[in-house]
Amino acid sequence: MEFAQQPLPSRRFAGLAVVLLLHGVLIYALATGLGRQAVEVLRKPLETRIIEEIKPPPPPERTLPPPPKLEAPPPPYIPPPEVVVRTPPPKAIAAVTTVKPAEPSPPPVVREAPVVRAAVRVPPVIDAARSCRQPEYPAVSRRLEETGAVILQFLIDVDGSVLQSKVDSSSGHSRLDEAAIAALSKCRFKAGSVDGVPEQSWAKIRYVWKLD
Repeated sequence: MEFAQQPLPSRRFAGLAVVLLLHGVLIYALATGLGRQAVEVLRKPLETRIIEEIKPPPPPERTLPPPPKLEAPPPPYIPPPEVVVRTPPPKAIAAVTTVKPAEPSPPPVVREAPVVRAAVRVPPVIDAARSCRQPEYPAVSRRLEETGAVILQFLIDVDGSVLQSKVDSSSGHSRLDEAAIAALSKCRFKAGSVDGVPEQSWAKIRYVWKLD
């Protein structure tokens, strides 16, 4: 088969011609040194100058007129003060009265306080004329050789009899304490008194248990 060759359009030929022309100009410039001169021109420094601002001239000074003179006003009129003369009132005559001085009151009578005499107390004691018998030593305590001192308290009636008895301090052995209470409770006492008047009171008796 045979193909018919189509002719190129005219625009395409024109573009190729322009490109070839530019290449030719560029080659010519490189050959003759025009390109180097153009680069050196671009490398030169640019000079910059600062332009000073032009200031406007100052305004002219204004001269102020002098202030007007002020005259002082005249002083105000002050009338003279009125002087009033007052006459003093007549002095009053005070009435004179004689007052008798008060008679001095008699001094108060100081009464002596009664003397309070302390009451005289007499404690109860064993009646020597009617003395009691000495407590007997318990046989067991003697065999065990028990000794010690016991303090007893007795409540004595007004007639000297024993109303109550108790151990105030033990001897350390109950047999000795009981034997002392049993014997001494039978004793007769002289009752205690206050200002000579008999009264019930407590008496203390200490009895010592010891082996002969």
